[in-house]
Amino acid sequence: MKITKAVIAAAGLGTRFLPATKAVPKEMLPLLDRPILQHVVEEAVDSGITDVILVIRRGSHAITDHFDSAPELERTLEATGKLRLLEEVRRVSQLANFAFVRQGTDLPYGNGTPLLAASPFIGKDEIFCYMFGDDVIDADPPGLRQVMDAYERYHPAGAMAAYEVPWEEAHLYGCIKLKEGTEAPEIEHLIEKPEPGKVLSNLVQVGRFVVPYEIVEILENRKLGKGGELWMADAMLALAQRKRVVAQPIQGTWYTTGDPLRLLQTFIALALKDDRIGPQLRQYLQGLRL
Repeated sequence: MKITKAVIAAAGLGTRFLPATKAVPKEMLPLLDRPILQHVVEEAVDSGITDVILVIRRGSHAITDHFDSAPELERTLEATGKLRLLEEVRRVSQLANFAFVRQGTDLPYGNGTPLLAASPFIGKDEIFCYMFGDDVIDADPPGLRQVMDAYERYHPAGAMAAYEVPWEEAHLYGCIKLKEGTEAPEIEHLIEKPEPGKVLSNLVQVGRFVVPYEIVEILENRKLGKGGELWMADAMLALAQRKRVVAQPIQGTWYTTGDPLRLLQTFIALALKDDRIGPQLRQYLQGLRL
């Protein structure tokens, strides 16, 4: 079955960025000339996804407006001869077939919850992708494509992205232990934010998944986990205890944008690679007295 659908979680409160995120969703904060969320959507599209379900919270008009057409803006750009910008603005709304789902306040908090909100739009026999809207992956082929390729290569029940981080940071994420002696990188154990002295490895979960509808059923019937939240790591472990699940190490660079420092670091790293502003930014940084 060809995988064409992706659910993208963009319903967080962005509390680490307050008050900037009081009215603007965290996923819409700028990363170069595009919001964070557009980077994620473009990764999905570049991976072969055609249908994108964005799970948002109440008041996320900035997200729906951004991925919708903007006739007044387009007419102004055309009238003023700004044709390159006109093409870019039109391209955004044409990236994919978009659907928007509001995550209700009656659902528990957690990074697995958006799948419960999106479940009516997923077929019971469908294999689909799930992405965290604030994880950015700089890779070729795209990070999600690498996970999709692993799913097609190993034919597991589910697949997810993994990434090696410094050992001292592993406790901040979903920590993975792989089975020994298997050709595929099969998951043996997975713990969300383990205690610093109890990490399984320095291989951690990244917010890219290829999963069956069964993962939704697991989330629907699962008890809340660490901190009283519904964690995707717990659901993937439950699936791995029933069937084969692989954790594909990503070839590329994974950037988390969950707090101001990490967003700034991601901004600088990607800006330095940008042909338009990279050389000037590098010159500016070299001139700073640090």
